[in-house]
Formats: sequence, structure tokens, C-alpha cells
Amino acid sequence: MQEQEYKIENIKSFELADIFDCGQCFRWNKQDDGSYTGVFKENVMNVQKNGDTVIFKGICNGDIKEIVQDYFDLNRNYEEIKETLSKIDDNVKTSIQYGQGIRILNQDLWEMIISYIISANNNIPRIKGIIERLSKTYGKEIEWNGEKYYAFPTVEELKDVTVEDYRKLGTGFRDIRLYETVHMILDKKVDLEQMQNNPNTMEVREQLLTLSGVGPKVADCILLFSTLKRFEVFPIDVWVRRVMNELYIKNEDETKVNKKELEKLAHEKFGNLAGIAQQYLFYWKREA
Repeated sequence: MQEQEYKIENIKSFELADIFDCGQCFRWNKQDDGSYTGVFKENVMNVQKNGDTVIFKGICNGDIKEIVQDYFDLNRNYEEIKETLSKIDDNVKTSIQYGQGIRILNQDLWEMIISYIISANNNIPRIKGIIERLSKTYGKEIEWNGEKYYAFPTVEELKDVTVEDYRKLGTGFRDIRLYETVHMILDKKVDLEQMQNNPNTMEVREQLLTLSGVGPKVADCILLFSTLKRFEVFPIDVWVRRVMNELYIKNEDETKVNKKELEKLAHEKFGNLAGIAQQYLFYWKREA
């Protein structure tokens, strides 16, 4: 594979920190020059923004323009989405102004399943470390600019990995869950291709919930951040509960705010854009 480059001028709704630091991805890292380098599928890419120009450069398994257009969701009109959501109330409007460069990436479904099982009760530096070790140990090596990078391992590349092997990577209690999920997918108890082609979000969610280590929040993250791309789901974690309670519910004890109440409110307010509204609100409250 040869190095390729692709530039886009005057792109709207595209800020590097908003995209890579809003909590949706684990394999992008900020460089000293302010650019970000990441690994996805069999691609290693550096993304830099100079003024109104975004420069994508790297080793790609295919045409870089097509890969960028797909992965960064460039065919979706985020300006329109922001305009629709901004009309809801001033809180949403403020959150959008803060994170106006967010785009929801089209990340590989298989990688998101394993990554979000690893993310359960975990912090981002630790999640990134585990995923990096998993990829380095079992994934394909890719060399670029004198550096070695590692693709996320395929389900076949993990077929002989034992519970003990996962434990050695520092996965903690998730070791057995990773092992069981890999084998459920290998044995076609859950068919990812079928899932990808099923338009019924609730059916796909139920299938995801049968996987070991996938609870409601993890399932919703997979639905939103993978190529499944279901914007109507509303992943709820501590931050989301806090922001929704602070802005709308106003219960003195936020731990008493239940998930059903939050989901109902989210769907009433944000409709089929609940997931992306969640990203703006989450990123705004966590960062600001």
C-alpha cells in the first residue's frame, strides 16, 4: 500500500478535537502539531486542519477519497441537523455552538462491539491502552513513516485467544465476556452482516443485548457509533444523566433519575436525532 493524500477546502462541521475527543472513538491520538493520527480497518491516517483546509494523509486499503467520505460521514448534512436541533431550546443551541465540529464516524461494527465491551466501567486512557495491546498482539502490522501501527484484529484472528490471554492484556472482568462474544460471532449465533442490513433498530438492539458483556448503554453506543448509524438511540452514562437532570429534570439527587425517564424525555425532545443531540450535550458538559 502506498501513501495517499486528499484535501478538502471550506468544509463545514469538521473540527478535529470535536470529532476525536467527544468520546466516540479510541484509536485516534493527538500529535504535537495539533493533528490527529488514527488506525481504522486497515488504514493508518493523519488528519490536519489548516485554516479552512483539511488534509488527510496516510496508508489506505483503497482510494483515500472514498474512505474519507465514508468514514467521516461527509455525505450527511450536519449543518441541517444542527439547525433542526438548535430550534429545540437554548441549552441544545449552546451545546451545538460548543461542539459545532462534531461528526459521528462510521466505525466498523465488529470493532465497536469489542471496543465498547472493553469500555464498560472503564476510563478512556485505560480503554485505549487495552485496545492498543489487543491490536498489537493479534492484529495486522502496518508500517508508515518509519512507525509501526496495528489494525484491529478480525474475529478470525481472535478465534484461538483464551480467557487467560485476554486477562494478560489487562482486560479485568471483561476477559470472559470478550471470549464469549468472539465465539458467539464465530459460531454465527449473532450474524453481523444480517444485523447491518436490518432496518429495525429495536430488533438489532435485542440481538446486541444477547452478546456477553453488552448491556443497554453499550448496545446504544454500538448502534450510534458504528456503521449501524442509528441516530435515534440515546446512550446514557453518568455524564448524560447529569446533564439531562441539570438542564431538564432538576432532581436534587441525580442518582434517582431513572433510565426510562431519561429515554422518554430524550425521544420527546430530540426525536430521531436523540443520539447526536446526546453527543453535543455530553461533549459540552464534560469539556466546558
